[in-house]
Amino acid sequence: MIIVLKAGTAGREIAQVEEKIKSYGLTAHVSRGVERTIIGAIGDERKMQPEAFEGMECVEKVLRILKPYKIVSRDFQKEDTVVTVRGQRIGGGTVALFAGPCSVEGREMMLGIGEKVASSGASFLRGGAFKPRTSPYAFQGLGEEGLRCLAEAREATGLPVATELMDPRDIDLVGRYADVIQIGARNMQNFRLLTEVGRLDKPVILKRGMSATIMEWLMSAEYIASEGNRQIILCERGVRTFETATRNTFDVSAIPVLKSLSHLPVIADPSHATGKMSLVEPLAAAAIAAGADGVMVEVHHDPETALSDGPQSLRPEAFREMVGRLKGIAVAMGKKLGNA
Repeated sequence: MIIVLKAGTAGREIAQVEEKIKSYGLTAHVSRGVERTIIGAIGDERKMQPEAFEGMECVEKVLRILKPYKIVSRDFQKEDTVVTVRGQRIGGGTVALFAGPCSVEGREMMLGIGEKVASSGASFLRGGAFKPRTSPYAFQGLGEEGLRCLAEAREATGLPVATELMDPRDIDLVGRYADVIQIGARNMQNFRLLTEVGRLDKPVILKRGMSATIMEWLMSAEYIASEGNRQIILCERGVRTFETATRNTFDVSAIPVLKSLSHLPVIADPSHATGKMSLVEPLAAAAIAAGADGVMVEVHHDPETALSDGPQSLRPEAFREMVGRLKGIAVAMGKKLGNA
């Protein structure tokens, strides 16, 4: 249920509405817009009736949210959410550029790639310290050593770092180093993990599950938002279909669909969507043209020797050239591309 307050409603009156919501055993989520303040009553709405609030002097109207996802819906918040991390924006007219290796392989490698993607216009540095792999014998990441490499690269480049969290037991460790926490496709419905990151005051990239519907994806985002963390970035990374020509099937239509259903920023990962470096740029361009708020690209100085996902990684010089071409598409969409 959404309670829309009259323009100019004071903080004391807002607090009264919040307390009344809590008296019914529901949680109150306040969203302050440019013209109106709305309060979402989240929980079992059968416990309360709209009439209980419609008689309050400060209330303009009461609406029921019919969608199962409440806080992340466009009904709850009309304005787009813009996530800002160390001065870098995701949304709000900026197409963020996340770039870096699939896995952190060492200090010198991370510093080298970090400097190259930063000079090419990247706004965020990505890299995996903990890697979920299909085979238990494949490289699993460097753990805390990898996190320290990311932190050092951040100091050298000034770029905020994004890295994956796989296990709730590592949340404090990863949280100490990461500026943005990524929840990978395999963990999109790890509800314990979603609940834990929902309690953090730190942005979260939520990747779409390999076979997840848009509804299921938004419900996973709701798990995070319901715990208080609304700094959520949705990432389309392709879904599993019958097609074998690419690693996954990139659902470019999901971007405008999400933008219509939710106020959360949406980014795309064409590297994992295709599994092929030659297809990264075309899909990055398509994502930006479809309205994406960011693109996540894997970059490696020597893809042939990469410990993970080499075939889909761009060389630094190819990344630089791609950024130059994507800049024009972003401008055509009325946006700015990263730091390019």
